[in-house]
Amino acid sequence: MQGLVQRLWPAHCHIGDLAWQRTQHLGREDEWPTALWWRGDDVVGWGWTHLPGHLDFLTADPATADEILTWFAETATADRRTVTVADNEPVLLHALARHGYRPADEHVHHYLARDLTDLPDPAPPPGYALHPAEDLRRRADVHRAAWHPSRVTEDSYRVVSATWPYRGELDWVASTADGSYAASCLVWLDEANAVGELEPVGTDPAHRGLGLGRAVCLAALHALRDSGARTAVVFPVDSPPAHPGAMALYRALGFREYARSRTFASG
Repeated sequence: MQGLVQRLWPAHCHIGDLAWQRTQHLGREDEWPTALWWRGDDVVGWGWTHLPGHLDFLTADPATADEILTWFAETATADRRTVTVADNEPVLLHALARHGYRPADEHVHHYLARDLTDLPDPAPPPGYALHPAEDLRRRADVHRAAWHPSRVTEDSYRVVSATWPYRGELDWVASTADGSYAASCLVWLDEANAVGELEPVGTDPAHRGLGLGRAVCLAALHALRDSGARTAVVFPVDSPPAHPGAMALYRALGFREYARSRTFASG
């Protein structure tokens, strides 16, 4: 699945999305029927159903797209089926139209990118330090605090950290004087395309409003550039109620939109 994402980049997901979304929680395999379509030794398409009725899929072949959507209709257990793709993926958009899907009113993901030249220096507020995460228990704790409610645990984060292409030197935190973590930014590097994705980013509510999100993202972006990346991307949802400052943060960091998600529904 990740190899196809690399070959078709830019796509509506990054190899880091697959690593993070499929490993951040334990015991969800039964919720995610997944199928691959092959041509010889190469994967040419994949479908990932989020039961009861949402699909993530990817292919560059119209016939394979039709097969995936047929498989999804047979796999989903909900009467209403939804699919989200980017508005710059014509093969997927045309396939959805052929299968009777229509635009739905759902949250919009903004696909943002910036090159890694001219990065400002990170400037943490007094009393905080920026560094790669060293303690996975504290790393899981800060994620849960930022994204409450969250099912991420120390055990599930160990699975994340063992999943390609995770790199410890690209998993940054802001820590307090007592060593607890107050903010975090995990970056996933796609070496083949020299592009890294920020996923996820968050600040403990007790430490918000101090500029920690900006500081920890900049520290991670510097590390990303040092690892050979030329571009960074991030895919925030349009102003989620629990995280209203995400879009403002990334725009202030120099990210600019190059696409948006579109959700379609059938049934």
